Amino acid sequence: MAPLKAALFDFDGTIVDTTNLIYQSMRHATGEILGRELSRETLMQNVGQPLPKQMELLDPERATDLLESYRTFNDANHEKYIASFPEVETALQRLRSAGLGVAVVTSKRRHSVELALDSFPALRGLVDFFVTMEDTTEHKPRPEPLLKGLELLGGVHPENAAYVGDAPFDIMAARGAGVLAVGVSWGAFTEDSLRVTEPDHLSKNLNGVVDWLLGKV
Repeated sequence: MAPLKAALFDFDGTIVDTTNLIYQSMRHATGEILGRELSRETLMQNVGQPLPKQMELLDPERATDLLESYRTFNDANHEKYIASFPEVETALQRLRSAGLGVAVVTSKRRHSVELALDSFPALRGLVDFFVTMEDTTEHKPRPEPLLKGLELLGGVHPENAAYVGDAPFDIMAARGAGVLAVGVSWGAFTEDSLRVTEPDHLSKNLNGVVDWLLGKV
């Protein structure tokens, strides 16, 4: 196998704990706009795709209103619900110390990523590039965002890279891009739901992911 040169990471639920923030924002938006309480499973089942797409899947006729309600609540309650994963900084530093390029590839808009980085500024110095929703015309589970990340890292070939994420859409995008697919079960999706996508590796903790990645260098 080709040696690993780059590690790409999803953002929400992978290196920043936004699962509750997303859920509370979804719950607020659907309650305000649709006037009903939806199950957590329904609200979270499409996390990992761009937010406008998630809202279209919930209710195509009210998608614009849902999106506006979500974003208003999310921005106002960002600091209340966002949290950190304690081992992230150490784990990312281990990858950088081994000479790997590190990029975040997310379906979030750049505004929301910047809000999170204001909360956890150390991440700015540990990630080489951030690929956000605005940077590509196609989005996960399509491979284009991952390929954009590899381009920004100097044109790393897919066979020399891995993508780490907490959603089935992340595994699908990794497969499409031709990179190693790593699933993590501490985010929005269960270990069982990730296992059915057949990732190359599935882990319950980030340092376990890094150990596996460094074994590919």
